[in-house]
Amino acid sequence: MKVKKNIAILGSTGSIGTQALDIVRNNPALYQVEVLVANSNIELLAKQAREFEPNMVVIADKNKYTQLSKMLKDLPVKVFAGEESVLFATSMDNVDIVLTAMVGFAGLMPTISAIKAGKRIALANKETLVVAGKLIVETLKNNNAHIIPVDSEHSAIFQCLSGEKIENIYKIILTASGGPFRGKDTEYLKSVTLKQALDHPNWSMGNKVTIDSASMMNKGLEVIEAYWLFGIKPENIEVIIHPQSVIHSMVEFIDGSIIAQLGIPDMRIPIQYAFDYPNRTYSEKKRFSFTDYPNFNFEKPDMQTFRCLKLAYDVLKTGGNAACILNAANEVGVNLFLSEKIKFNDIPVIIEETLNKSEIINNPGLTDYIESDNIARKKALEISKNLII
Repeated sequence: MKVKKNIAILGSTGSIGTQALDIVRNNPALYQVEVLVANSNIELLAKQAREFEPNMVVIADKNKYTQLSKMLKDLPVKVFAGEESVLFATSMDNVDIVLTAMVGFAGLMPTISAIKAGKRIALANKETLVVAGKLIVETLKNNNAHIIPVDSEHSAIFQCLSGEKIENIYKIILTASGGPFRGKDTEYLKSVTLKQALDHPNWSMGNKVTIDSASMMNKGLEVIEAYWLFGIKPENIEVIIHPQSVIHSMVEFIDGSIIAQLGIPDMRIPIQYAFDYPNRTYSEKKRFSFTDYPNFNFEKPDMQTFRCLKLAYDVLKTGGNAACILNAANEVGVNLFLSEKIKFNDIPVIIEETLNKSEIINNPGLTDYIESDNIARKKALEISKNLII
């Protein structure tokens, strides 16, 4: 008989979090929700708490604490608020798996807390490794903790490498859908709308990740994440456009053979894999059929039009805190575009100018990463003033 795994879901009201709860809902004998954490969406968080009755819920926004407490006062659920409570939730003794699905830089400190507590981390927050990859890798080595990637691409690579030796890898091939603007040129991108950018052809994701996918920054962040997860040199990490989003990624080995991981575009598959690893659990999900996909297409990415991808490769080569600066500037740019204050193709402008005006620290510590993030955000906001529509 399998023992239930107690799961803490950080970002339970977001796209990854709600899909993770689908898995729990469909497998009540396998998983128990121990902790739910959300940023500010107390209505959905309260609804989730009523259905799953976790031991603890945390709302990151302290201003929402009183209202959430009143909404859940009839339940035997402990209610907490604030960043310190989020960190505490990741280190509780009765938590087996921490799903880190908080968006952006906010996921860094909770992930570090979970690592230091020796937890299994189902990592859906790619920014954690982008911002502080070296620090995360060192912290993992010093603690009995493990990261199982949840991003479909990195989950695919992780599966392709099962039983393989790292020294036998020739290159990693990250696939990308190309997003809603695949094949478009710079002139076209000048006039795209927010609605167009949020209309992803294959995946259902949160707004921030969807915009990153449209700009191809999401793939750039994944290149950096792959570097830290798998220890592969930047020049051996290739991005290829695959519009069907069926081949989630591939690994080419030194003997010329390539292993690919395929499946329908459904994030619940890599989430459940991270929960169950090294085992697999039967699923009633729709099955992949090759007859539904008679053609697979592949294209080189256009890094002149989609400059965010090139910027990501550039900061990976620069090293130090450069990727932290890139991430901060990107978050500022994406938020401004989501608020319809700047144009879509202003995002890489903000990133590049922020990088050019920032100090590169070659061997940053945690304090340096936090300070670099704060300073880069201020610089990005200052740069954006000249771009406001």
